[in-house]
Amino acid sequence: MSEGLSDPRAMRALAHPARLMILNRLGLEGSATATEVAEIAGITPSAASYHLRMLAKYGFVEDAPPRGDGRERLWKSVNKPISVGVKPGDHPDVRDAKVRLMLAFRREAHEEADRALAAVEGEPDEWRDVTRFNRMRVRVDPEEMAQLNESIEKLIEPYLIANRDEKGAPSGVRVAEVQLNLFPVAKRPTPGLPTEDHDAAG
Repeated sequence: MSEGLSDPRAMRALAHPARLMILNRLGLEGSATATEVAEIAGITPSAASYHLRMLAKYGFVEDAPPRGDGRERLWKSVNKPISVGVKPGDHPDVRDAKVRLMLAFRREAHEEADRALAAVEGEPDEWRDVTRFNRMRVRVDPEEMAQLNESIEKLIEPYLIANRDEKGAPSGVRVAEVQLNLFPVAKRPTPGLPTEDHDAAG
């Protein structure tokens, strides 16, 4: 199991929305130029070059083998999982950077799910029928929760893009996304009773 990110500078660098989009583009479709990733992120090629250099500085991307005449610089993602988790002994600066990055991950995940939900009615029947937006509650102790997380990750692992080449997969495959959140439920704040019954007004 990876120890996860701990350098606050690296985490703050990665938390930028454009950089997350660039990194996802490289991980999904392979190497690309700054101009190609700029279009995905909705930024200028010069801004994309800057973001790529920052991602490279902290080890998230690297130079890719050239193509064609080799005049354009190609970038590729570094093929290693990115994980982050808050620990009790974290320095406040490290903890703040971790929380900022996790919030950026969550925003991006929400946007991905929202796009899929908005487009689901236009999907072919076979894809619409297997699309799920589930939310479930379980009753577990910490050891069981760790085992559950490990079992789910093992189940998904063979299907990961990094582990499954498109040429060797069945015909009709598409990129799909699994969003896994496994956490102890936090106490919901109780707002208390309103001073006036606004629902009955009017």
